Amino acid sequence: MKFEGTDAYVATDDLTMAVNAAVTLERPLLVKGEPGTGKTELARQVAAALGTRMIEWSIKSTTKAQQGLYEYDAVSRLRDSQLGDERVNDVKNYIRKGKLWEAFEADERVVLLIDEVDKADIEFPNDLLQELDRMDFYVYETGETIRARHRPIVIITSNNEKELPDAFLRRCFFHYIRFPEPDVLRKIVEVHHPGIKPALLTEALTQFYEIREQPGLKKKPSTSEVLDWLKLLLAEDLQPEDLKRDGADALPKLHGALLKNEQDVHLFERLAFMARRQGR
Repeated sequence: MKFEGTDAYVATDDLTMAVNAAVTLERPLLVKGEPGTGKTELARQVAAALGTRMIEWSIKSTTKAQQGLYEYDAVSRLRDSQLGDERVNDVKNYIRKGKLWEAFEADERVVLLIDEVDKADIEFPNDLLQELDRMDFYVYETGETIRARHRPIVIITSNNEKELPDAFLRRCFFHYIRFPEPDVLRKIVEVHHPGIKPALLTEALTQFYEIREQPGLKKKPSTSEVLDWLKLLLAEDLQPEDLKRDGADALPKLHGALLKNEQDVHLFERLAFMARRQGR
């Protein structure tokens, strides 16, 4: 089982190497990078390329590791016992399977995505160490041990919002998705917007990288945002000359697709104001 990218996902050589190394080592692949650089999409494309199913566990700030294994609904069981429901005689009726349980009992090898692990409490990664290592866990309420039928391909994403524990990092194969160079970004654009006019793409990407490199920018636009921006440019049938900016008009056309907070919009408005003053 080798991942080499797909028609819908441009994977660099180092990224494909990381995926295949993690699969060979039977270790979780920990993927970091800027938001919007395709970390989550990577898991979907790995599943598509390998012809298998993906199970997605989206992590929130309130997510606990136990929820990935199972949850015991004691409240419902108590209520049913008060109502004389016969379901209370079988505790399994009140066990809710989590995403790890679902991946472990799958009939085929699946891709398990643990998305944005850094959103959870700092103890969350450590609480999953044994389960991800041994590929089994114990259900205390039923007295059974759940073992993986086929070891899933585990992909874990992080936006680097907080540091992850060393013990967790030791058990992962790590890869950082760098922001793509212009030639790679062109290939990505071609996948999503085939046949885009070269002159328009050149002008748009030139402006895009200029915006990313602007000192003082709070949030740099990402790959997903430049794809949205290009979609709008194509929908408006804009030409390369329509994108030209001068000092008096520093904001790019349809800038709402690229600049996502008022501080960055004000930054470009100030640049335009300063350019107008200097031009007097």
